[in-house]
Amino acid sequence: PCPGIAMKVLDPETGEEKKPGESGLLYLKGPNVMLGYLGRPDLTAEVLKDGWYCTGDIAFIDEDGFLGLTDRLSRFSKIGGEMVPHIAVEEALLGAAGLSGSVLAVSGVEDERKGEKLVVLCTPECGDPRWLWEALDKTEIPNLWKPAASEYYRVDAIPLLGTGKVDLDALKKLAVKCAKEEPRG
Repeated sequence: PCPGIAMKVLDPETGEEKKPGESGLLYLKGPNVMLGYLGRPDLTAEVLKDGWYCTGDIAFIDEDGFLGLTDRLSRFSKIGGEMVPHIAVEEALLGAAGLSGSVLAVSGVEDERKGEKLVVLCTPECGDPRWLWEALDKTEIPNLWKPAASEYYRVDAIPLLGTGKVDLDALKKLAVKCAKEEPRG
């Protein structure tokens, strides 16, 4: 970190500090960290704890003190008590299908049984959504990380920001909308 900045990585569930090399939620503390959201003490209380700012980033600090960012907390779903990383599922899908680019995305939506479930939004470039499910089913990722065959939805395009990154808010809204409709997978 820069001089005067402290950082730590905590387990998102327990709040316990992670060991070097273990991923968790990144917290920062220092004179450059914001004091809070203007007029929003509720939001301030969510991200500031004892002067530590919760960045929302999933990261690790290695043995030499170097920081590695690996994901965003918003790109995880809690399914049956386990944190499932959307990016890992996307990478497994892309690899299994031999695809690349912004042709599919994974999001979480509410589920009565397990808290959340995974939804795959796929563009026409992906081909038949059933084929995607079959390709992922043959991979070694944990079964809990594999979206149900009924949770694959064809969309015209994955919503992107001007930077080319996935627009996570628009993605979530689209996933919720698709999941409320009849499954098309």
